[in-house]
Amino acid sequence: MRSEHARDAGYSRTVTPAQSFPEPTDTSAIRIIGRFEAGRGIPEAMRADVRMLGALLGQVLRESGGDDLFEDVERLRLATIQAYDEETSDAFERAAAIAESFSVARADEVARAFTCYFHLVNLAEEHQRVRVLRERAGQPGREDAADTVATAYALLKTEVGDEEARRRLEGLRFHPVFTAHPTEARRRAVSSSIRRLSELLTQHDAASEGGAEEHRARRRMLEEIDTLWRTAPLRSQKPSPTDEVRTVMGVFDETLFTTVPHVYRRIDDALRGDESGASAPVVPAFVRIGSWVGGDRDGNPFVTASVTREASQIASDHVLRGLERALERIGRTLTLDAEDTPPSAAVDALWDRFAAADPGLATELDKRSPGEPHRRLLLALARRVAATRSGEESLRYASPYDLLEDLRAVQSSLADAGAHRHAFGGVQHLIWQVETYGFHLTELEVRQHSQVHAKALSELESGEAPSAQTEEVLEVFRAIADIQRDRGLRAAGRYVVSFTQAASDLAAVHRLARHALGDAAPVLDVVPLFETFADLQAAPAILAEAVTFPEFRARMAATGNRLEVMLGYSDSSKDVGPVAANLALYEAQEKIALWARESGIELTLFHGRGGALGRGGGPANSAILAQPPHSVDGRFKLTEQGEVIFARYGEPAIAMRHIDQVAAATLLASSPTVEQRTSAAAARFADIASVMDAASRERFFSLVKADGFAPWFATVTPLEEIGLLALGSRPARRGLSVESLEDLRAIPWVFAWTQARINLAGWFGLGTALDAVGDETLLSEAYREWPLLRTLIDNVAMSLAKTDERIARQYLALGDRDDLAQLVLDELELTREWVIRLTGGERLLENKPILQRAVQLRTPYVDALSLLQLRALRALRADATGSGADAEQQRLLLLSVSGVAAGLQNTG
Repeated sequence: MRSEHARDAGYSRTVTPAQSFPEPTDTSAIRIIGRFEAGRGIPEAMRADVRMLGALLGQVLRESGGDDLFEDVERLRLATIQAYDEETSDAFERAAAIAESFSVARADEVARAFTCYFHLVNLAEEHQRVRVLRERAGQPGREDAADTVATAYALLKTEVGDEEARRRLEGLRFHPVFTAHPTEARRRAVSSSIRRLSELLTQHDAASEGGAEEHRARRRMLEEIDTLWRTAPLRSQKPSPTDEVRTVMGVFDETLFTTVPHVYRRIDDALRGDESGASAPVVPAFVRIGSWVGGDRDGNPFVTASVTREASQIASDHVLRGLERALERIGRTLTLDAEDTPPSAAVDALWDRFAAADPGLATELDKRSPGEPHRRLLLALARRVAATRSGEESLRYASPYDLLEDLRAVQSSLADAGAHRHAFGGVQHLIWQVETYGFHLTELEVRQHSQVHAKALSELESGEAPSAQTEEVLEVFRAIADIQRDRGLRAAGRYVVSFTQAASDLAAVHRLARHALGDAAPVLDVVPLFETFADLQAAPAILAEAVTFPEFRARMAATGNRLEVMLGYSDSSKDVGPVAANLALYEAQEKIALWARESGIELTLFHGRGGALGRGGGPANSAILAQPPHSVDGRFKLTEQGEVIFARYGEPAIAMRHIDQVAAATLLASSPTVEQRTSAAAARFADIASVMDAASRERFFSLVKADGFAPWFATVTPLEEIGLLALGSRPARRGLSVESLEDLRAIPWVFAWTQARINLAGWFGLGTALDAVGDETLLSEAYREWPLLRTLIDNVAMSLAKTDERIARQYLALGDRDDLAQLVLDELELTREWVIRLTGGERLLENKPILQRAVQLRTPYVDALSLLQLRALRALRADATGSGADAEQQRLLLLSVSGVAAGLQNTG
């Protein structure tokens, strides 16, 4: 199995199998592998990593299951390579026959082996990416112009001048919101094992070749891969909402808390060179982290007010511990003598107040830091942060702003004394951390469905006794008020209303808050979420009415006329298909942005994007640069969920690169050149958009509105079985069965099509839409000049590249609707044909050859897992009218779902 490094700027997580186990000695096997991998260059360092990890996995398989297991895995692996390479029905049937020949127990082991392999290849790819990022760190000339904030800022200055560019940089905001939506198929234990392997791989890189440390690292990697193999790949039970909170906290503890200040510093370094760290930075703390984990109760009865309180408490505990450790670490380094670096009067006054509050500790710190006033004060501030966490009234901080004031006093004292490198080095990092995270870490957001609010108000205003659900709705507002009192307004206060269909849906939130607490209601920023096609079209009128409400007017007056609006990508795509949804989202943003600009409102659009293309996924920076004029204006907020959280933020170097790229695109999106290009293209190709919209919707409706579509969909995909995976606390569907598309949540809609290797949610209707336009010359021109169309087609090309028609036909054959199956296959062929014609070449992704090779190399190994999944699904479907589902077949299917998710890297 082989892998390939893709370009950094649009680096695909869709990597590349390389040889998973030691290369067989059979000459025919060597010939198959050699022919398949011919001409596909792989960075030598990564080739070595994959060979080593694959060899260690092979050793584990031999030790655990004997040579027979190893050979069975190899037989299927070589057969799927040959089937993919030769593209003949005979070769595919041979691979399918091998998958069918295994006993269920053996198929289980083979599926686990391929899944372990994908985890190791994903690790090797991530490690290679980090290696390349570190190599490039000292070579800024190799970066693309729009890839970093520093280069984007330089471009912006040439267009708008120094003063305006500086103003825009100061207003920059990147606001990812982590959600607990169930799209992370691997267990936390598996993720932890992979993280330990990553650390060992780094140690192996640093060790001398052939030395004791290299041997030790290999031995420990072998042990860790054995752990990975022996760890149950499936969760035994669904995680609770609190479990989900703690899982997300791992990203902060391991990466984000320390990484975000390094992002600020790297940008400041690039902008100011040697001056960075010697004077006040020009880069603001532009990152804010939001969270729905423990706050999103829409469709999740397990998220209660008590869970929301606990989620906030857990996050606060993590950030306060982090700040305490950071203050102690930096404080211990400030061994600056008072003679050379005298403290300011403000620092002396701070110390005196602390000594009066805790004379015992003050005496101890004085002894430990004689003549080192700045050191002892930072250690005292660490003690006050600890008191804040424990609730010790005499020393605790009332708010993070008080800590910021103290840190700025220390910074000013150091700068006045000439210690500029300390003032604007370590102390500045502390200031950035407090500005970014406060005492809350994540800005916890509540989400609830508008119908739940309507039902609660109906009960409360009818005089009848409120139901348990309504009491819970009211308790949520009390929880928000408690969190704001303890941790400040930023800790909680945004309230997202799902399925906002009228301005009254937004007013209902304030009415309920008054029912809960009267005049003591919490401060609320009520955020409408427009999800369906009709709601997106109605959004401007709804907003125009909402901002006339007294509560909205008062809040906007207090925040500088700011307003936040959320757009749902998932349900709009499921509602009208991906093409019409993308066009509707663009139009809605354009109209909302125009209305906000004319009304003097500072608008932030909140993008409810998923990881998969059918839910708004794809490269974020290209999507940002394709947004309508004034819809970004230096502020970008989006949801991040499931496997995407760990892929983008789980490794420090990758997290830094991702934040820098997205922030750069956010800054550049508002440049005159980008806005003029986008608006001119949208106007010029408006007729094309109109034709594509109507044609794609008609085609999409012909499928999803066909009689019996929903149960057919549940039959030809592992939809029902996906619901058995213990992925998250939230139920996968709204009812007990799937009788219509409305019963189904957007995530399993996408996940199920992905598992069936059809990926329909990401592309269906595009071929018909392009064919309705028909003019290839005009469409090619639109693809080159219209960022929205280019982004859409490029994303569809990736989605189509991950489909496999031979595998898809096997899934579609599970149903009894040949008409629907043929409709899917016809649209697949038409869409592929048009995408290739517009992007160039004879195959998908030929305009992105590195990415194309990566997908091609990975596909046969995913095919192996798909064949195992199909045999299990056939057995379960055949038993549908029998004595009950076969537990072994069900387990095999769930194992294969986990493995395919690991192989494809984006699920829902």
